[in-house]
Amino acid sequence: MGPETQLEGITHTIQLAVAPVFLLSSIGMMLSVLSNRLGRIVDRARRLEEKFDPAQTGAGAVLEELAPLSRRAKLIHAALTFGTGAALLVCLLIAMAFVGYLLNVKLGGLVAVLFILAMAALVLSLLFFLQEVFIAIRTLEFGLPAQLKK
Repeated sequence: MGPETQLEGITHTIQLAVAPVFLLSSIGMMLSVLSNRLGRIVDRARRLEEKFDPAQTGAGAVLEELAPLSRRAKLIHAALTFGTGAALLVCLLIAMAFVGYLLNVKLGGLVAVLFILAMAALVLSLLFFLQEVFIAIRTLEFGLPAQLKK
């Protein structure tokens, strides 16, 4: 393989790796959003737990607010897990593209499978995130009087 052909090959491999790198960047941004949401949920739960006193009359209200926060935290945790899995699969995909080129091995099938798995993990992450958002919206009250809450 001449230097010109080798340069063309590595250039083509880099071009093929650019799209997954952009995908990786997007997943990273999504993981940042998920981490921030989890942090806010945990902070809110800690503040409520500090106020919780089973002997007080408002203890039931605190528990009612903690339950959806716990569910939201679990959903964000799942979204983070699958999002991180998607990012790792994209990293493997990029690495396999270069390994395939360097070793002159046809890894197209493996790269395709890694891409499909990464997309499946990303879809699951987004579905968990969406479910968490639905719970967050459902628990919003905007300071409405009790008779207006549904």
